[in-house]
Amino acid sequence: MSETKTKPTLAVWKFTSCDGCQLSLLDCEDELLAIAGAVDIAYFPEATRAMKPGPYDVSLVEGSLSTPEHLEQIKEIRAQSHILVSIGACATSGGIQALRNLQNVDEMTSAVYAHPEYIETLADSRPVDAEVHVDFMLRGCPISKAQLIELLIALLQQRKPNLAQGSVCMECKKKQVVCVMVAKGQPCLGPVTHAGCDALCPSYNRGCFGCFGHAPDANVESIVEVWRHIGCSDRTLHRAFDQFHAGTEVAARARAYIDASTSEDEKGSET
Repeated sequence: MSETKTKPTLAVWKFTSCDGCQLSLLDCEDELLAIAGAVDIAYFPEATRAMKPGPYDVSLVEGSLSTPEHLEQIKEIRAQSHILVSIGACATSGGIQALRNLQNVDEMTSAVYAHPEYIETLADSRPVDAEVHVDFMLRGCPISKAQLIELLIALLQQRKPNLAQGSVCMECKKKQVVCVMVAKGQPCLGPVTHAGCDALCPSYNRGCFGCFGHAPDANVESIVEVWRHIGCSDRTLHRAFDQFHAGTEVAARARAYIDASTSEDEKGSET
């Protein structure tokens, strides 16, 4: 009698986030049923009561690291996981909550909570790869279902996943979407945003707002000047770069350039 082949085990973990990326997984419907038959979903509190101990073949991690406890937990997850994948803007860049990285967290907790002494939090919101090695990243807020399915199928087939590379502009070219910034004068972060959304917003005649994260080779100086040329204020530029990914190096570079090149008239208009 031949040995029974065991299914690869999948675990899904959550840190500081809105659960949107986990819901994207549940929203796969028919595809998820097929995948569920091929894997053993060992840990996924959003979907099942099953809580099987590790080690796990694949771990999907949603959310940013925001507390001292998170730092210990992510190290334990990494140690139990053969492949670790960070999913969503929070896990890959710190997310919207990384806006707090630009403020005094002690002052913020004192303003929000009646007893801030009970709050244990880090001074910053960190992506998963700031603390442990990450094998793959799925960007987006939320992630692309198509990319998630491709990743899981690729891992089941023991091949490298075919994930989008380049910028959103490349996806617009492939879909023959007319550039909303050139043709309509709309602000768009497509040139400095990582591909993966299939040019969703430009396909509906609106500019990209960067939810898939900054492209690593982003030419922030150029896009800042283009946005200024079409009438955007520096305050608008700050909000655009910081909205989803304030904790990244690209956002920091954009802030530094915007502030260093702000005209005296612009400074006066924003005081």
